Amino acid sequence: MATQSPFSWAAQALPEMASKMASGFNAQFQPPSWVVDEVVNRLVLFLNHVLMSEGEAMARLARQKGQRIELVWGRIQLQLTPTAAGLLERGQFEGFDLRLSVAEESPLSLATALAKGDKPKVRVEGDVQLAAEINWLIDHVRWDAEEDLAKIVGDAAAHTLAQAARKAMTALRGFVAEAPSPDAALARVLGKATGSAA
Repeated sequence: MATQSPFSWAAQALPEMASKMASGFNAQFQPPSWVVDEVVNRLVLFLNHVLMSEGEAMARLARQKGQRIELVWGRIQLQLTPTAAGLLERGQFEGFDLRLSVAEESPLSLATALAKGDKPKVRVEGDVQLAAEINWLIDHVRWDAEEDLAKIVGDAAAHTLAQAARKAMTALRGFVAEAPSPDAALARVLGKATGSAA
């Protein structure tokens, strides 16, 4: 005679609870404005560091100097302007020439998509030529972490660390690709746990 596990309710309730907690976290968690400001400053510095290693990218951005680019994800809004040097600077402006709004609101779903190597869904509004240049940058400009690490620890150690990081990313992508969604993965794990307890 088959008996039902006393924990079978968890397999049904926990995925829904996790989803509600994630959406509640998004709605309620608001970091202090100075933290957001500092993170954005560091992000712009990092983007400029990556751009400086690609002459073609800087030339493309220099042609778009003065354009107003707005990146939006939920309540987070970043306004950037290309400079004559082909770099980016933060701006504060009304209106925009190009607005890129990330459609995915859940940080977990966004991180999952990025770990799979997928581009997040983005709504594009504004200047088509500027959008094409930004798309080119996204497709062709990559951070060479190994080169930056070599300046600190040397070429051999940097190569070894970068190789280990690539293997870890490949493993992570393989793991994420097997699970269709975070909720389904949690339900599968809980189903196995409750099934074995029966």
